[in-house]
Amino acid sequence: MRDFAKPLRTMLYVPANKEDWVRKAPKYGADALILDLEDSVPVPEKETARRIVSRLVPELFAESVTVFVRVNSLDTGLTGEDIKFAMSKCLYAITLPMVRGPQDIVEVDKMLTDAEKLNGVPEGSVLIDPGLETATGLRDAYEIGRASERVAHMGAGGGRGGDIARAVGYRWTPEMTETLFLRSKVLLDARASGSPYPVTGLWQDIHDHEGLRKFALNSRNLGYTGMTVIHPSHVPIVNDIFSPSKEEIEEWKGLITAMDQVRSVGGAAVSYQGEMVDIAHEKTAIQMLDMARKLGLIVD
Repeated sequence: MRDFAKPLRTMLYVPANKEDWVRKAPKYGADALILDLEDSVPVPEKETARRIVSRLVPELFAESVTVFVRVNSLDTGLTGEDIKFAMSKCLYAITLPMVRGPQDIVEVDKMLTDAEKLNGVPEGSVLIDPGLETATGLRDAYEIGRASERVAHMGAGGGRGGDIARAVGYRWTPEMTETLFLRSKVLLDARASGSPYPVTGLWQDIHDHEGLRKFALNSRNLGYTGMTVIHPSHVPIVNDIFSPSKEEIEEWKGLITAMDQVRSVGGAAVSYQGEMVDIAHEKTAIQMLDMARKLGLIVD
């Protein structure tokens, strides 16, 4: 199931009840859109939002847009109906908020399987992005990642005053030190559980682009491959941070060439750009070039 996953630098939230916003969203250049049925949609408009999702997911897919739908959490009793309207062969994934533990993933996996069968969608093709916004969810991130092969994008955020801050009790600062452990811990859990493209979230101050750049760079340096965003102006900044540079791509290519050359004369390690490298570094270079190709940054 995780074979369907793709690297995503930016995932832009769009309220699903705002049809005109949804239709405009592809032009901002995010790698994926998250049509939100949860917090940004008032309860009286949930039904309208579902019908908009049902109509627009196929339309967006036809425009080559990767689409997530953020459903309502299991404790609301709305999740099953959300999935029913969202399900389509054009749907890439659902984002499940307020995950409490692996049992939530198992339950939603079954809901997705039933909906896939009902709609003629290949079983297991819709992925799950777990929203780790509870203390138990953050603590049990590894078990959550292992609960289903559908989990391909998982990570921890560290926003100001939201669900995670309330659950953990931290006081947010722009330096991000109070959330560094959470983001690092969940990143390791995601990698260890087999989630290939961990994504962190989000920067709330829509005007503080310098703070956004610092947060995105910090997350990239930790090992995240992308992040969620809430404003179109954040998309190009985050795309830039999570895109391998031309210099990095050339370095990886050169390292692979150097390893090929040393192997041709019976060697297994070589001095490259002043450092000793071997097959472990070559494997990393191959993996990073593969991701760059999937992002469309390399055309062979």
